[in-house]
Amino acid sequence: MANLKIERLNHAFQEEISMIMLREVKDEDLKFVTITGVDTTSDLSFAKVYYTVLDETKKDLVHEKLEKAAPFIRTELASRVEVRHTPELKFIFDTSIEYGNHIESIIESLKNE
Repeated sequence: MANLKIERLNHAFQEEISMIMLREVKDEDLKFVTITGVDTTSDLSFAKVYYTVLDETKKDLVHEKLEKAAPFIRTELASRVEVRHTPELKFIFDTSIEYGNHIESIIESLKNE
């Protein structure tokens, strides 16, 4: 039962963080960030926010800016999602898309042999 609540919160957090990034954050580099998932601890103390960027050359710059914007995003999130305690946000670059592309290229090369 608690896992279902966490899953719902993760989804709500993902949607709201995406909207905050799109509408509230003023930095243009953060407008092209896609939130791919949120993983919240069961006690709601921390949330890992997974993201990707369109321009991979700005990956490190975007990470620094996200870490600086995290308190603002958390404050906005607290006003939008009703929970007793809004978790601390930790932004993590999502490598699953790169990994999927790598596996797909391996499969294609095997198919062509």
